[in-house]
Amino acid sequence: MADRRSSWSLAAFAAPCLPISALGLPLVVYLPEFYASELGLSLSAVGAAFLIVRLIDIFFDPFIGGMMDRTRTRWGRFRPWLVMGSPLVMIGAFALFMAQPGIGPVYLWFWLVVTYAGYSMVVLSHTAWASVLSRDYEQRSRVYGWWQAGNVVGMILVLTLPPIMTYFFKGDHAAGIRSMGWFIVILIPLSVLLATRTVGEPVAPLIRHASGLTQYLALIKRRSVRQLLIADLLMGLAPGIAGALFFFFFERIKGFDKTEAGLLLLLYFISALAGASIWPMLAKRLGKHRALAVASVVYAVVQVCAVLTPAGNSWAGALVLILAGLPYSAAPLLVRSMMADIGDEERLASGADRTGLLYAIVNGTVKLGHALAIGAFPLLALLGFDPKLPTAVGDTALIALYSIVPAALGLVVAVVMLRYPLDATRVAEIQRQLTARDAAALPPPEPEPDPNAALAASAE
Repeated sequence: MADRRSSWSLAAFAAPCLPISALGLPLVVYLPEFYASELGLSLSAVGAAFLIVRLIDIFFDPFIGGMMDRTRTRWGRFRPWLVMGSPLVMIGAFALFMAQPGIGPVYLWFWLVVTYAGYSMVVLSHTAWASVLSRDYEQRSRVYGWWQAGNVVGMILVLTLPPIMTYFFKGDHAAGIRSMGWFIVILIPLSVLLATRTVGEPVAPLIRHASGLTQYLALIKRRSVRQLLIADLLMGLAPGIAGALFFFFFERIKGFDKTEAGLLLLLYFISALAGASIWPMLAKRLGKHRALAVASVVYAVVQVCAVLTPAGNSWAGALVLILAGLPYSAAPLLVRSMMADIGDEERLASGADRTGLLYAIVNGTVKLGHALAIGAFPLLALLGFDPKLPTAVGDTALIALYSIVPAALGLVVAVVMLRYPLDATRVAEIQRQLTARDAAALPPPEPEPDPNAALAASAE
């Protein structure tokens, strides 16, 4: 098939996903709880720091996305930004994961700002780079399937570190957190070097179109973009809330200790790895938007079932988390694949290639979803939950926020996606029109020389 990348090429491209996701997961699941429970910061202070810094970071994306769209180098538009963001991620991750008791809120705020700045550059450049690796409707899902598989493998690897530190090295919870930091710091330069040296980037259009905040806001007015953003926001917010409250829920409500809960979370992401191959196949049969609707309904049903499992039953807990893990991969890979299709729609409508801005938009919704998810901490405290003292009111609030709210968000996504306008047929027509327009814009070929005319001229 034309425009099909080899599996080796896509595996090399996905390599940076391992340390990137190994940072993203603890930023939502492990670090907030670690700073509150182990390092002595208040629940409200931790929640406010992660929420506000994440919200501020959202406004960084349009600036970076616009800069990427205007970047022209021998290496392309996106690979230079991936390389530039990597050192910031390494330095910030080291500071956050190696923090010791006695640090204050200022320390947390400063290093969150540094880390998220680098994280934005790396994630945005990498996901935008993926969008230009293929123009085929189905192959885009395959590219992002590998991308998401890399993310999930990174999460699985980083989740194994705390149990390994506990069982084999007799380390405590803090030792497990530090091992996560070392994993990120060591793997970032190696994986980025592999990807950028192995996988090429198509030549960017020579014309530089305006690409800033005005164009960013104009893109959001497009119907297909708005629907996709709603789906991506809610499908980021739902598991974000559940992830932020995961350890509280399984320790307080289900009676597991921290190590057992960590192993259950590992099962969840192993299942998500299987989902990374399932959803592109289902999208091929149903279309990307319908596949995402199916995934969101499955997620909603299983999330409610989590409450119904008996406390302390490891088999029941494992089964629920395996089922919940399957739809986890659907939104990240399908939304980004659909955003590449919207890039074609935008180029046909305006004549401008605004890939960087489009992925800045989708990157922003992910951040907003995760920021609002961390906001569940102060909301949980407001509703009466105390991490050290169980109460009936607090436990009820925990159950509702962990299970019912995310399930309801998943059902809303299904409704939104069933009305999404860009299916395979529409994308094929857009690309046909783009091909015809691009061909018409090419200069006419030089006429072939007439050998007979040359002979006649020499005879004269």
